[in-house]
Amino acid sequence: MAKQIIKTDKAPAPIGPYNQAIKANGMIFISGQVAFDPASGELKMGSIQEETTQVMKNLEAILLEAGIGFDHIVKTSIFLSDMSLFAAVNEVYGTYFEGLIAPARETVAVKTLPRNVNVEISMIAVETL
Repeated sequence: MAKQIIKTDKAPAPIGPYNQAIKANGMIFISGQVAFDPASGELKMGSIQEETTQVMKNLEAILLEAGIGFDHIVKTSIFLSDMSLFAAVNEVYGTYFEGLIAPARETVAVKTLPRNVNVEISMIAVETL
């Protein structure tokens, strides 16, 4: 099966040689998203809650373009600039999985993220449940 590019203007355009998402063999691999507002092209960095919400909106836009939702997510990776942000990010992230089976996940703190953001999230989904 060939790889298919998933692309939407409702999420930020890639800032490097990668795609928003790739579908292959019934799996959808979503690249790490940061808090770029696709309408303005600006980062939303007011609070960690606002930043995380924008990241989740970007992920949701890509999922919708692929014809699926958060219920199809099987794995999430969260990268934080500091583990002290864990609880606040987790609170926002959790609202997107209320009533759903939460995916497998890891959350790690890293030295630096692109554009000095505080949170980046990538996901893996299945096309069919």
